[in-house]
Amino acid sequence: MAVKIRLRRMGSNKQPFFRVVVTDMRCPNSGRFLETVGWYDPKRKGSNYELKSDRIEYWTGKGAQVSDTVRSLLKKNRAAQRRAAAPA
Repeated sequence: MAVKIRLRRMGSNKQPFFRVVVTDMRCPNSGRFLETVGWYDPKRKGSNYELKSDRIEYWTGKGAQVSDTVRSLLKKNRAAQRRAAAPA
């Protein structure tokens, strides 16, 4: 099974909200998925995403491919974690 970590669109018309899901590549974007590993809200100001880094690392260790948008969210998440861990 080819597994991919990608966004799943939810929300109403003109109010997009996305869940970060682990899914089979052959399923449609709004179809069946294996696990929810986070969310992303582009309309929200400030902290507009949340990711379960440990679960994403688990799935990528199993060979899951990460979509471009989720990859950028992961990069942003790692930078925020480094800033929070840096001594003031």
